[in-house]
Amino acid sequence: MEKAVVLLTGACGYVASQLRDAFRDRYELRMIDVQSTDRGGAEIPGIDIADLVDTDRSRYAHLFDGADAVVHLGYRRSRRPEEIDRFDAECDNVRMANNVYRAAFDAGVRRVVMASSNHAADWYEHALIHNRDKEMVSTDEVPLSDNFYGWAKAAYELLGFPYASGIFGRKLEVVQVRIGAPREVPGSAYEATPSQQHAGGSGLANFKRDLGAHFSQRDLRQLFIRAIETPDIERADGVPWLVVYGISGNTRAFWSLESARRVLGYEPEDDSEVKYSADIARLLTGPDATIGGGRVGG
Repeated sequence: MEKAVVLLTGACGYVASQLRDAFRDRYELRMIDVQSTDRGGAEIPGIDIADLVDTDRSRYAHLFDGADAVVHLGYRRSRRPEEIDRFDAECDNVRMANNVYRAAFDAGVRRVVMASSNHAADWYEHALIHNRDKEMVSTDEVPLSDNFYGWAKAAYELLGFPYASGIFGRKLEVVQVRIGAPREVPGSAYEATPSQQHAGGSGLANFKRDLGAHFSQRDLRQLFIRAIETPDIERADGVPWLVVYGISGNTRAFWSLESARRVLGYEPEDDSEVKYSADIARLLTGPDATIGGGRVGG
């Protein structure tokens, strides 16, 4: 059977590093980035160099021709240290997202899988979850963020809806993956002095939070593959636009996997509560624990 053609943007990045091998095995893979090396300086073969922030899409439109799906992981980091000064950089990222949607639309691509983030709705986490005023954040809730990074991710999501709605002449299928914490979260990485724990900058409170947000590599691969391959993602109103959270099946989860399970058939294999049970017993629930054993916060 002929392999699907998948275009991966931001192909030298961290999340892409967890997908490239699986995608090469499964698809005819094309890759775009602004450089051909990863964080460690290693060369990644097969990269097409393109700046997707550039509004002259004729410079890279040909890379989208013939693709069945686009997985957009590209991101431009802000060099501004203060959050309030990061608006312009995030506007570039929103512009990049639109260029990807438009180039995919013009090329006749069937589906775009967009790397959104849990930060698209992180106000609920910051203001309610950690204060134990809310148990679970759903993808059905209005995306609200208290920072420009999260605002931009929410903008990606809403920006995809017009392309999916059919108003431009056809429906571009769009899946938004709100990525959680796609890394290992061993307890040893979070141990800190009591003063650090109290300040919230590191320590066991963050360990508890990341246990809920954990996204293992095999679950990440499964979810993105299902986001590419699930035949039908249409809503009840006929619009093929979907938002899902990208986490493992964590006991301490505070983001809902309902849409990922129901629409994409996602079946996570990992649960941080099991995976890190020894660390949890030692640091959170054992006799020497210095912090409460609940899901998040103190």
